[in-house]
Amino acid sequence: MSGVGVVDVLSVYPVKSLAGRTVEEAEVGPAGIVGDRVWTVVDADTGDRVTVRTTPQMAEVVATGDTEADTITLTEVLGRPVRLRRAEEPQVDAAPVHLVSRAAVRRADAGDVPEGCSADDPRANVLMDLGPDEDERGWVGRGLRIGEVELTVTRTPRHCLGIYAEVRSPGRVRVGDRVELLP
Repeated sequence: MSGVGVVDVLSVYPVKSLAGRTVEEAEVGPAGIVGDRVWTVVDADTGDRVTVRTTPQMAEVVATGDTEADTITLTEVLGRPVRLRRAEEPQVDAAPVHLVSRAAVRRADAGDVPEGCSADDPRANVLMDLGPDEDERGWVGRGLRIGEVELTVTRTPRHCLGIYAEVRSPGRVRVGDRVELLP
């Protein structure tokens, strides 16, 4: 195993399309970080999903965990009645865990940003501080160990920074945990 960096920030996004909350540690299950993207916003009248792509101001709202308070806040921010609906399974884009390095954020700040990506908020679960010669984009197909968790890197996102990974072995991950590439 090769230590390539450390976990700098952990984020959980309880409601799909809303801003995330940082946490010091998280439980990672087979479907990703427990509590991540388990709620969706729907139009109160039609039941249709409301997403950040069509309603960008959603990204400014941080979910409190109180569904009634979050519904009231979202209704005020969006200017129309909405409600939260518990998803049958986490609403992930491509894989259960999204990881981004500080180096990817620096590359994005310098103009290396995929089309449609927000360099200001990559919406990652794990923000990593890597060694100077590391680039997570080269890890596709590799295994990672972070804290108690083992992941398999599946691909790079088309419209975002970093990498996506599937959970090989669940467990806990904490800020400061080593990020290790598996042989």
